[in-house]
Amino acid sequence: MPHTVISFHAHPDDEALLTAGTLARAAAAGHRVVLVVATRGEAGLASTAMGTGDVLAQRRTAELMRSAEALGCARVECLGYADSGMADAPSGIENAFARVDTEEAARRLAEILLEEEADVLTIYDPAGGYGHPDHVQIHHVGIRAAELAATPVVLEATVDRGLLQRALRVISRVPGVPADFAPDRFAKAYTATEALTHRIDVRRFARHKRAAMAAHASQASSDGGDRTLAVLLKLPFPLFRWALGHEWYVERGRAPGGPLLDDLFASLRE
Repeated sequence: MPHTVISFHAHPDDEALLTAGTLARAAAAGHRVVLVVATRGEAGLASTAMGTGDVLAQRRTAELMRSAEALGCARVECLGYADSGMADAPSGIENAFARVDTEEAARRLAEILLEEEADVLTIYDPAGGYGHPDHVQIHHVGIRAAELAATPVVLEATVDRGLLQRALRVISRVPGVPADFAPDRFAKAYTATEALTHRIDVRRFARHKRAAMAAHASQASSDGGDRTLAVLLKLPFPLFRWALGHEWYVERGRAPGGPLLDDLFASLRE
């Protein structure tokens, strides 16, 4: 039976890093995939050659559409809030997503959930992965929207912290990888292995994920050098597939500790 999954993200390119393989796998299986992005990413770290403000936002929106096409998304919606910037470098833009009224934003997302009759909503973990204010807000807004729309399954997209640190120990040996990839930087980021409920195998969709990431060219580098996307895209494909061949989730309301599920729609089938 086909289902509808709505994947809610903070900025263009977040969908590529955390959920691209899952979304491509769902679309390929005949499910309806809808991508909702809170901001246009105008405060993203990009080289000045990519533009700033509205110019950068337009570029990133176009990149988002190319990424969505690569993944097989049926619909893309941008809520149009302002990018809040990083916690240590806030954008100061009026209507920044991290500071908007949670209830108001949740009602807007709930309208889409109801319109689409969504079965599954993906958001982020409570810490927003690595703590970005907009990612934390995605968590709060998404939970409230799912309550308003009575969406049956809510999955927090995250990363297996233990596996991430092991992967970074390998990747950090690749020549030219920035010091930002030091495993110790992620000691408290994302989610501990024992708290996970889902481990989605997306190795067959690694090329889709790589294409989605490549679509976000503006986020590959900044004036300070290569960023995460660029480093990952430089990995030989077998290493890329190994490092990024699974995506992780915590299902709200499901107790962890059992075998990790490889099915986004497991609770619906149960």
